[in-house]
Amino acid sequence: MASVSTPAPTLSSIFSFDHDHGVPARTLADRLGGKGAGLAEMTTALGLPVPPGFTIAVPVCRDYLAGGWPDGLSEVIDRHCADLGRRLGRSFGDPEDPLLLAVRSGAPRSMPGMLDTVLNLGLTPATVDGLARAAGDDVFAWDCYRRFVRMYATTVLGCPHDRLGEDLATTDADDLRADVERLRGEVRVACGADVPDDPAVQLRAAIEAVFRSCGSARAQAYRRRERMGEDLATAVNVQTMVFGNRGTDSGTGVVFTRDPATGHPTRYGDYLRRAQGEDVVAGIAHTQPIDELATEMPAVWSDLDAILSRLEHHYADICDVEFTIEQGRLWVLQTRVGKRSAVAAVRAAVQMAEEPGTPLTRQEAAARVGDDVRAAARAAVVAAAGAQNRGVAVARGLGASPGRVTGQAVFTSEAAADLADEDEDASIVLLRPETSPDDVPGMAVSAGVVTATGGLVSHAAVVARGWGLPAVVGAGSLVIDETGARTADGLHRIAPGDDVTLDGTTGEVWLGGDPDALDAEPPDVQAILADALPELLRLEEWSAVPSAAPPNNERPQG
Repeated sequence: MASVSTPAPTLSSIFSFDHDHGVPARTLADRLGGKGAGLAEMTTALGLPVPPGFTIAVPVCRDYLAGGWPDGLSEVIDRHCADLGRRLGRSFGDPEDPLLLAVRSGAPRSMPGMLDTVLNLGLTPATVDGLARAAGDDVFAWDCYRRFVRMYATTVLGCPHDRLGEDLATTDADDLRADVERLRGEVRVACGADVPDDPAVQLRAAIEAVFRSCGSARAQAYRRRERMGEDLATAVNVQTMVFGNRGTDSGTGVVFTRDPATGHPTRYGDYLRRAQGEDVVAGIAHTQPIDELATEMPAVWSDLDAILSRLEHHYADICDVEFTIEQGRLWVLQTRVGKRSAVAAVRAAVQMAEEPGTPLTRQEAAARVGDDVRAAARAAVVAAAGAQNRGVAVARGLGASPGRVTGQAVFTSEAAADLADEDEDASIVLLRPETSPDDVPGMAVSAGVVTATGGLVSHAAVVARGWGLPAVVGAGSLVIDETGARTADGLHRIAPGDDVTLDGTTGEVWLGGDPDALDAEPPDVQAILADALPELLRLEEWSAVPSAAPPNNERPQG
C-alpha cells in the first residue's frame, strides 16, 4: 500500500469508554461506531458493568484505508493500554498476570458478523503460563490460548478454517498444549507465517485486520444488500477480556429485550455455559434458551433481567445485548438496537407506545414503522394463517425469522450467487449446516434460509431477521452438506434445484411447493389481522390521526 501522509492521531482520535463527550454517547455512532457508542452509553449514562476499554474512532480507519498505519497511532494505543493496566492492576504482555484484550469492529451501522473479531489477544508461550498461575487453572489458560491461535490465524493471517482441522475434544492441559502446537504448525504451513509472540505486534495486526475487513467480499455484499454507502469504515473497540469459559459458573450469551421474530415482550436468546461469545453466534454449539439461566443462575438472571429493562427503556426500542458471566459475575459486552422482523417491528412499536411511563410516543411509533414494513408484516401474518392446511413437514427447527417462501434448493453461497446471475427472478432457498459471514453473498440473493444447527441468535437467524428473509435454524433432523440434504431417517432427500418450502414462523420445512398455493378462497385479511396482529390496525389508526396521543404518553423531560 502506497504511503500517504495522514494526520497523526491524538487522544481525541481514541476514546476510553468512560470518556465524557459532552453529548449522549449513543448519538455518536458516526464517530464511535455503533458498538463503541453503545459501550460508552452503557458506561457513562447507565453505569452498567462493562469491561473497560477504548474505541479507535471511525476517522482513523478512513485514514488507514487511504494511506496505511497513521503516524503516532501506536503510541496513543500504548498509552491507552497502559492506562487500562493501571486501572486493573494487570499489564498487557506481563508474563506473571497478563492483561488480555478483545478486539472487535464497530461500524456506524450494525453489520452483524460482517467485520472481524479477535479474542484472548496477548497470549503467548510466556503469558499463557502466567494466566494459568494467576487463574489457578491450566486447562482454562490453554483453552484460551488455543482459541486465540485459531482466531488470529483465520482473521488476521487469512488461514482457511478447513486447513486448521477440528479442535481436540479434551479437558487435559497437556493435550491442550499439544493441540496448540499442532495448530501453530498448521498455520505455518497454510499461511507461511507464525502467530507472533509479541502482544504489541498481535494488537496492531488485529486492528489492521478489522480495518481491512471493511473491504471483504462479505462486507461488500452486506453493504449492497443494505444499500449502504461505498465509503464503509469502522471503529475498533479494544476491551478487557472477561472469560465465559472460566469454570461451570461462567458462560456467555446473546439476548434480545423482546422477541425479535414476533415482538412479544419476552426475553429471547441463547446462552452457553463455559464458553466464549463466538461459540454462541457461530451456530455450531448446542446452546440453551435464555430463560434456563433463571433456573441455573438465578442471581445472575435477576441482574441481567433488570439491565435489559433499563436498556429497553433508555433506548425506547428492542435491544440486542451480548453478555458474559465470569465465575458468577455478570458483564455486559455490547448493546445495539436489535434487528427484528416486520411483525415484531409493528407489535413492539405499538406495545411500547402504550406502556405506562414509556418514552416512546404514538407519533414516534407510527413514524418508526414505514409502509414497507407494515406491508411485509401484513403479508407474513396472512401467510402464517394458512398453516393448519399444510401437509406433514419433512423437517422442523426453530422459526427464526417469520414468513413462508418456496424456492430452488442450493447448498453453497457460491451456488446461490451463480443461480441468481443466471436467473435474476429465481427464488432461492439456501440450505447450510450453519451460516457464517462468508455466506452473506449467498444469503443476499436468497429468498429463505435453512440451517441444520444454530439457535435463535445464530448468524443465520440475526442476518435473516434483519433482511426479512424467512428462516428456519436448528433443523436437526436434516443432514446438510454441499451436495444436498437428507432427513436423518433417510426417507427424504433434497437435491440441488429441488423446490423447498419453509415457514419461518412455525419452523417447518416441506418438499415441493407451498401446500397452500392452490387455495383459491381469498383470506379475510382484516379478520386475520384483528386476531393475529391487532397492533397493525391500531398503528394505521394512529397514522390516520397523527395528532392523537394519550395524556400519559409524553416524552419525559431531562
